[in-house]
Amino acid sequence: FPAWAILASPVLFLADMAGPIVQMTRHSQAREPVPYVTLSQRGKCEEAAYEERWYPAGKWACVTKGEPMYEQSISMSFMKLMRYICKENSVGCYLGMTVPVLNEIHLTKEGTELEREVVTAYYLPGEFQQNPPVPTDPEIHITERAPLWVITRVFYGMTTEETILREISLFWELLGSTDTVLRETYIVAAYENPSIPQRRNEIWFICRA
Repeated sequence: FPAWAILASPVLFLADMAGPIVQMTRHSQAREPVPYVTLSQRGKCEEAAYEERWYPAGKWACVTKGEPMYEQSISMSFMKLMRYICKENSVGCYLGMTVPVLNEIHLTKEGTELEREVVTAYYLPGEFQQNPPVPTDPEIHITERAPLWVITRVFYGMTTEETILREISLFWELLGSTDTVLRETYIVAAYENPSIPQRRNEIWFICRA
């Protein structure tokens, strides 16, 4: 986790997260992918420049945070979701990790910075989709999210406001002018936890229905 999170309250943080971290480490290989269908791929040389996907409707556990910095918001939300996944739920057991974890962001009207509020969402594993365990944390809400049609592009590293805005700008350059996607709302999909500096992420452009 980012240094600021540990420095803010080292004893509290480590005591609080010791159980979930051990659980997550023990189960680190078993990560269920969020189901989706690939609709198309646009390549550049060997690598896919971007991919069009369709995600079916499903139940997600969501936390909303509006900290001064984007990384603070997602780290705090991720810690809450980790505790829910590991034990703090109505069935009292480890639910299983799914990837990616989604972070829904909004740009200001000028499009030059991020709105403070970020929604972090964890997809409930298949076995819990029909009957999601209830979180003990009142800040976690179970939500039925509508199907998503997105255009996605991979990037690596830390997800600061600066890097996200840069990735959005690069993706717009690649796509060119189009009215098929939203301009104010985007999704940063995370495939590793926020403590990994060179983590794999994707920027998702949301297609209009």
